[in-house]
Amino acid sequence: MSTGRVNPSQRLEDQGIKGLGTVYYNLIEPQLVEHAVCRGEARVGKGGSVLVATGTHTGRSPKDKYVVRTPDVEDTIWWENNPPLDPADFDRLYEDMLAHMAGKDMFVEDLHAGADPEYKIDVRVVTELAWHGLFMRHMLRRPARKDLDSFVPEFTIINVPSFKADPARHNCRSETIIALNFEKKIILIGGTEYAGENKKSVFTLLNYILPGKGVMAMHCSANHAPHDPDDAAVFFGLSGTGKTTLSADPTRVLIGDDEHGWSDRGVFNFEGGCYAKTINLSKHAEPEIYATTSKFGSVVENMVWDEETMELDFTDASLTQNTRVAYPLHYISNASKSSLGGHPKNIILLTADAFGVMPPIARLTPAQAMYHFLSGFTAKVAGTERGVTDPEPSFSTCFGAPFMPRRPEVYGNLLREKIARHDARCWLVNTGWTGGPYGVGERMPIKETRLLLAAALDGSLNDAKFRVDPNFGFEVPVHVEHVPAVLLDPRHTWDDPEAYDRQAARLVAMFAENFKQYEPYVDDEVKAVMLG
Repeated sequence: MSTGRVNPSQRLEDQGIKGLGTVYYNLIEPQLVEHAVCRGEARVGKGGSVLVATGTHTGRSPKDKYVVRTPDVEDTIWWENNPPLDPADFDRLYEDMLAHMAGKDMFVEDLHAGADPEYKIDVRVVTELAWHGLFMRHMLRRPARKDLDSFVPEFTIINVPSFKADPARHNCRSETIIALNFEKKIILIGGTEYAGENKKSVFTLLNYILPGKGVMAMHCSANHAPHDPDDAAVFFGLSGTGKTTLSADPTRVLIGDDEHGWSDRGVFNFEGGCYAKTINLSKHAEPEIYATTSKFGSVVENMVWDEETMELDFTDASLTQNTRVAYPLHYISNASKSSLGGHPKNIILLTADAFGVMPPIARLTPAQAMYHFLSGFTAKVAGTERGVTDPEPSFSTCFGAPFMPRRPEVYGNLLREKIARHDARCWLVNTGWTGGPYGVGERMPIKETRLLLAAALDGSLNDAKFRVDPNFGFEVPVHVEHVPAVLLDPRHTWDDPEAYDRQAARLVAMFAENFKQYEPYVDDEVKAVMLG
């Protein structure tokens, strides 16, 4: 039995998926909310939000992600970063998953990935959980209802959390598995309820396909100036560096918060929604994102709430630090209706430096931008106890190594070429610590970060006087209006400048050691970045 709108010739049966219970095709948000609540998957929160918990998995499982080793991708996949799965193991996994699905109800959403019609990919998402269908209706782009009658999926994602992989039978690491088969155009996800696996599997897919068409796939947020889509900016950064917060600037138009492409026509969002972290989310500092947590259909993931009042606790990390809310882009008032922008005039590389070494902003040459892009640096704090002063570096190439199926230099060279062709200005922005490392110093004040970003984006920062940083060789402004001068020179924010020098030398050495892996693939100008 099936219900809902679908291309009659593209039902699951036509894809060889038979023997299911009821298949719900392309239900809209109110219907999916109703099913999720009636099936016991979710609770209704304030304003009609959907409150869910993802069980054991409260984040992605990158070590359980595989690419099927087929002849069509053999020479182009970065196998050191993407564990291979034998085609026979995938076929066995697929057969076992279909057998497990027999008699079960399934929810199907037919969606687009990519706002630029020339590069969009039609994706079918088959989910065991109704709220996963709702999540993906937010995350991807929804075709017009009339277009569903002719929709033909190019790739199909099948996500069955109740299915457990067998490491001995399927030649995988654990009961959790994410397997991408580019030849068969199928992605299988099992053993995890964490919804982010759905969206990141699509991102991985686009990160492979689009560079082959000359399109730079980017783990970044993006916005543009009011009334001028050609004045665009992109913000690269790992989780916790401020991608979503800083791009959701009320004085600019939001293109998107996480995944974008840069083609010969400009920047375009891959998605139709946002997936924002909510831990310590502030109503005062981020009012629009905060407001989405009590809007109809927003998926509130792994947050704790009061059973009596249904009030959310934004500080409670007892389930996970990775609490999130997923919502459609139009829930942000200044979001772009087209999700398109021109060629970026500014490239922002975000880092949260817990060592307390990086300045709040620095200007980069194209070679420096490629170096820091390939490095993908941020830092993790070593713990939560007061006085902990030994943060851990985190280098994730291209600011998104888990989603990069091709070798890093493919993305690095594409970025550098586009920066040069379109004369984009490049900046490194530190949203981490100042006055000392984590446990001693303080988090960079967001007010000053916004002021510095505004000066970079409106072009006024180009007229500032700059000094050359002795550790990293990039240029740092000496004076910016309304920003304390001491903040611009991190050495002066430390009580012990010699301790700063020692910490800076440690961090520079970490960068150099990490970058050795890329040296065979980059030119002398990029190699020389940290030697200048």
